[in-house]
Amino acid sequence: MTLITTRPGPGAARPYRFPQVVRRAVAGGQVVAAHLPGQNLAVALLLLDGGAGREPVGKEGLGAVLAKALEEGTAQRDATAYALAIEALGTELVTGLDWDSFQVSVQVPVDRLSAAVELLAEAVRTPKLDPADVRRVRDDEATALRMDWANPGPRADAVLRAELFGAENRWGRPMYGDPESVAAIEVDDVTVFHSEWFIRPGTLVVAGDLDRIDLDALGAAAFAGTAGGPVEKGGPIEVALPDRRRVILVDRPGSVQSTLRIGHPSPHRAHPDHVPMTLAGTVLGGAFTSRLNHLIREVHGYTYGIRGDFASSRRFGRFAISSGVQTAVTAPALVEAVGEVSRTQLTGVTEDELAVARSWRAGQLSVELQTPRAIVSALTTLVVHDLPDDYHARLREALLAADVDQVSAAAAAHLHPESLTVVVEGDSALIRDELVAAGLGDVLDHTP
Repeated sequence: MTLITTRPGPGAARPYRFPQVVRRAVAGGQVVAAHLPGQNLAVALLLLDGGAGREPVGKEGLGAVLAKALEEGTAQRDATAYALAIEALGTELVTGLDWDSFQVSVQVPVDRLSAAVELLAEAVRTPKLDPADVRRVRDDEATALRMDWANPGPRADAVLRAELFGAENRWGRPMYGDPESVAAIEVDDVTVFHSEWFIRPGTLVVAGDLDRIDLDALGAAAFAGTAGGPVEKGGPIEVALPDRRRVILVDRPGSVQSTLRIGHPSPHRAHPDHVPMTLAGTVLGGAFTSRLNHLIREVHGYTYGIRGDFASSRRFGRFAISSGVQTAVTAPALVEAVGEVSRTQLTGVTEDELAVARSWRAGQLSVELQTPRAIVSALTTLVVHDLPDDYHARLREALLAADVDQVSAAAAAHLHPESLTVVVEGDSALIRDELVAAGLGDVLDHTP
């Protein structure tokens, strides 16, 4: 038996070409499309500026409740009749929600796309929103969240977000809300949110064989009966970095594991350093071969896995590390993780590490951007973040061209080890003294 003692080097990135982007104004809205010659499947996605960031504070989860309520029938058909109509086309409504947008999509053979978009628009523009249905959906969502929040993780995520962005701000609260915020949603909240954000035209994003698709007709169907123009998106949110590192303890008595969340604010998605930041995050914690995973998992055996990366929305971003470790090694695992962030910030990355990160990130484009749904997702990124139409066409070259100096400079500029907020969800009685002794920062008990 031969043992391999060194990791294999990265292979050459596969060929990659992003389709040309087509834009046009139709019936008060925008259509953004990509031509996929010969593709028999097509995807149409209605993109609305009604993401979680638009929800009122205290009503977090409103968009998720509305998404489920769209499946409960329309002004024209009850839930059963609508389900039969959409299933007859061999498709389903797929909803999605992030900080910046609400998305509803269908995927069908090209010759059924027009009928599918008409049904999509019917659900989005004229949902039934029967009070009994809305209350049932709300209660189901609250119950699901209560079950989820009984597990380790969601509370730690929520505490970190509140510490980074302020619980008084919508972006300082969980994207999908918590059990209490969802339970507090009333029928009027849902109907008002729908009237404010779901009657505006939005953008119809399409990927398919455009030689067989009438984009003007699709846009007319998607935007029929709409009113109101685009609203102010708002500029980047300035979030001050903490002046010192803090450790927040979320007590979970009897837990045999500590859930770790470590992070600080970072730039928004359209920041010019996005590519080198992404590569710096990949080297540090964004891949199985990362520094953090090698140190915490392979060298010390403290965890099955640890991840750290930059994530960003239209107006803000964050750097965060997440993992779970045995209670007994909570303090040393945190010391090592914070130390690795400091080392990367101070010394940057090596050429060998960067070569692996570049090859992996560039190679992902060739693998991921193959299907109509993946192309539509890439197009939504252009729309939401006001990126140029050739962004994805140039992205591979930008990733492969990034050098050690650029990526190391991004690590130095956008990693802030002294401003990290460390959240530990675990048995406070067993880990508090060791965390204080570790000297990572002020140790504070979280008060719900």
